[in-house]
Amino acid sequence: MVRLKLVLAYDGAGFCGWQYQKGARTVQDELERAASRITGRAVRVHGAGRTDSGVHALGQVAHLDVPASLAHIPWARALNGLLPRDLSVVSAGPVGPDFHARFDARSKTYSYTLWTEPEYVYPQRRGYVWACGPLDLAAMDAAAAHFPGRRDFKAFQNAGTEVRSTVRTVMDLSRSPGWFGPEVVWRITADGFLKQMARNIVGCLVACGKGKVPPDSVRSLLDEKDRTLAPGTAPARGLCLERVDYGETALDRDQVGP
Repeated sequence: MVRLKLVLAYDGAGFCGWQYQKGARTVQDELERAASRITGRAVRVHGAGRTDSGVHALGQVAHLDVPASLAHIPWARALNGLLPRDLSVVSAGPVGPDFHARFDARSKTYSYTLWTEPEYVYPQRRGYVWACGPLDLAAMDAAAAHFPGRRDFKAFQNAGTEVRSTVRTVMDLSRSPGWFGPEVVWRITADGFLKQMARNIVGCLVACGKGKVPPDSVRSLLDEKDRTLAPGTAPARGLCLERVDYGETALDRDQVGP
């Protein structure tokens, strides 16, 4: 058997998330079905992260094992010929037998796009932004400054997945202009994410930008570790998994994103 690493892009609107669910359309299920048709046997695909229903990806990473006799085929082209239009394999190539898309990941970068024009939203962007209206960007910057570092993010974890620790390291949280004038993009890079942690952080930033929460309250929210005290969760449609990094090796040379 040969292990392949895939870099994936998908429009999350039509998927019930990454992970296989009985009776639901998921990214993992579509990939496994396509890979099984090529190999003629059942194939399990492992992803770097379990994106939620409605969350998009430009640089999701996955791995799968295929027979050595099929390792030479152009896997990206072969899979894309079988996959639906809202899921694409950006690249595919062999990696070492011990590579694991999830456990070897050193960091992930998510972006979240906000639409700040109150009068309209471009129809082409409606499924990829949170139309939240005007924002005080200075207040959001002040709030964002409290997140980077190694902290307990229990107040920004939604219920649903048991974890041993809610401590994570946020390496960067910064904003930049989007593709269009009314868009503001926040990018967050961390060594790992709790359930809906990125969306909860953005929800908090928007609450600060709307004047509903003072920026300095972020520090107390982190200290209190109580999810019920924090602002609500941002919608899934504005979130995109842009990149998964595996360190300074050949493994991440075919990544996309910033």
